Order: sequence, then structure tokens, then C-alpha cells
Amino acid sequence: MSYQPHSAFAGLFHAFTSDPNSLGNRLAKTMSARDAALPLLVSTGSDIALFPGAGAPAQIESFRKSTRGFIELTAVSHLPLALAYLARLRELDDEGQGDSEAAAWRAEAKRLIEHAGHVREANTLAHWRDAVAVQSLRGNEARLVDLIDYTCGVSIRWLTQALANPSRLDFDRLVADYFEAAPGSDLPVPMNDVMFATFGLAYLDIVYRIGNWLRAQSIDWTRAMVIVSGRSGRPTAGATWSSNNMCHLIWRASREQLPPERLLVAPHAPGFSVANLGTADDLKSLEAGYRELWHNTRASIEVARKMFPEAPGFSFAPSPDEAMPPLADAQDRKVMAARLRRIMEDPAQLLSNCVADYIVDELARCDNDPSRAVIPGFTHVNYPTRIR
Repeated sequence: MSYQPHSAFAGLFHAFTSDPNSLGNRLAKTMSARDAALPLLVSTGSDIALFPGAGAPAQIESFRKSTRGFIELTAVSHLPLALAYLARLRELDDEGQGDSEAAAWRAEAKRLIEHAGHVREANTLAHWRDAVAVQSLRGNEARLVDLIDYTCGVSIRWLTQALANPSRLDFDRLVADYFEAAPGSDLPVPMNDVMFATFGLAYLDIVYRIGNWLRAQSIDWTRAMVIVSGRSGRPTAGATWSSNNMCHLIWRASREQLPPERLLVAPHAPGFSVANLGTADDLKSLEAGYRELWHNTRASIEVARKMFPEAPGFSFAPSPDEAMPPLADAQDRKVMAARLRRIMEDPAQLLSNCVADYIVDELARCDNDPSRAVIPGFTHVNYPTRIR
């Protein structure tokens, strides 16, 4: 039989916590009623919502997969990475028999060649200028077409040669002549630059739009309640301020007026997306749940400050140990590579963290004008046209 605690002890336990009618929940509800007019900002993995307070309707903005150009840019940024995964698959394939005609890596290589070929056909100026048509890329569409064609062309050529000569998928060869393109390589632009540039361009649009949207809301940042809620990226990633780039984005958009302690990262809290939002009543229920979550967390903070007035207090600050290594400039390839390695090697990091803080700070420097932003691997790089 499973153990059951004595009902008397369980009653006392639930009287304080873990019950809808507990003292803890009653305090949280009282605090929520007190702060019902305060603005509440909630960011999830793909959407951000402002609940202005006092019953005003929510304002919602989407980003990432639901936005124009995100899938296109991310797909291209993944193509060089796919060659690295393919090389690792070849190492492991068939217990060392990875060069046989039936090896799984060969089928995957052919599939990548086919998909990259389709992208080259679809990658037109008209697609980026008229179909994607995002403000953050305006004026750079032709250069973007060249970057994508170059990435696909080089990768198709490399994969085709690897099918005939599998040693081209050895990591030493890939690093020297594909990812880093050291002096003597026949690649004018290394693929590390491509990955950094495409990550940066995809995140540029997110920061530009969300930054503009946040500034247009006239939020009282000194009193705002902010929650970064639910899963973001990998299941192990984005659980802290420093590893979840929405924290830095929101803080910068507030022009650094948001006190860091008023932003809670709640990876286990429910998320939402515009795709599954229901009626106005559903939104009100969602808002009430988030406000109660906020105050359940803040209750112990308010009580502690009154309960231990003479004890040293806690002051929150983002951890510098989790920060990405700083770029010296837009040509700092060593740090670009270090950031790319960090996001792949550290399970706590979101993949976009390789560029996120740089892009957020760069747009802040440029007063949110994307045409003035310097994107490493793109802004001062000339990509050749029509690689064969």
C-alpha cells in the first residue's frame, strides 16, 4: 500500500498551500485585487500579450514561426548545420560502414541536395521584396538573395562531391574548407558567417517589430508585471533571465526602466499562442491566472521584507556567467564561432542566443532603425552570385 500522511497533518499543510482555498492563495487573490489596474505583460515562445489592467482588452503580437521570413531564414541558417549532422551520422552509420551505397547518410545527403535545389529556384527578389516584404529587410533583398543562393550552391556542390568522395564529410575537412574557410580555401565567405548572418537577420525582424510594438503601448514600466511563460525553444533552454533573450529584449524596449525583479521567468507556467486563443472570456480567465501566478510568487517577497527587516536583502541581477562572449566588432569571427558553439553545447541556451543580445543592443544603438544596424556576416560581406 502507498503511504498516506495523517489527515491532521495534511489538513494543516493544505490550509497554507497547495489548495485553491489555502491561505497562500487567498493572499495572492487579495494582492491581485489590489493591483488589478497594473499592466501585465506575458511573453510565451511565439507570442506576447499586454493586459493593460482594470478589465481593458488584451493586445497581442506574434513573432517567430508565425511571422514572414522566419522559416525561410531559419531554414537557410540550418543548412550548414545539417552538413555537420550528416558528417556525424556518417561517422556512426552502420557501425563504421558509413561509406557503403546503402548507408543512411547518403539518402539524407540526396534529400538535402533536392531541398536546397528547390530553395534556389524559389529564392527570388520578388519573393523577398513582395511576398515576405518585411520592413527590417527593406533595401537588402537583393543581397539576401545572393547570400541564400551562395549558401545553397556551395552546400549542394559539397554534398555532391561528398557522395563521390565521402572524405569531404570528415570534420577536419569541413572545418577547414567549409565552416571556417581558412586562407587557401575556395570559399570566399565561410559558412560560420552565413549561420551568424541568417540567425541575425531572422532575429532582427523580431526585435524591430516587438520593440516598436512595446514602445507603442505606453506601458508604465516601473509598475509593470512581466512574465516570460512556458517553454521557449529546447525543453532545457531559456529558464533564466540571461538565457531567455526575451528578457533582454523587453528590458531594452522599456529603455531600461523595467526593474529586473519585476520580470519573472516561469518555464513551467502555461503558455498560449494566437492560434489557440478562444473567446474574450477565455482571455480574461487567462489574464486572471497569470495575475495570480505573479502574486503567488511575489507574496513571499513582500512578506520576507516585513518579516526580516534587519537581515540582508536580495537584489536580483542577471547572471554574468550566463552571458554570451562579447563581440569586439562585426568581423570578430572567433567570437562568432564561440557563440555558435555555446548555443549548441549549453542545453540552457536558446539557439537564437548566439545573436540575440547583439541584435537587441545594436537596434537600441540605432534607435530601432534596422537600415542602420550592422549584421555580422552580412552588412559588410559580398556574396558572389550563382555558385555552381
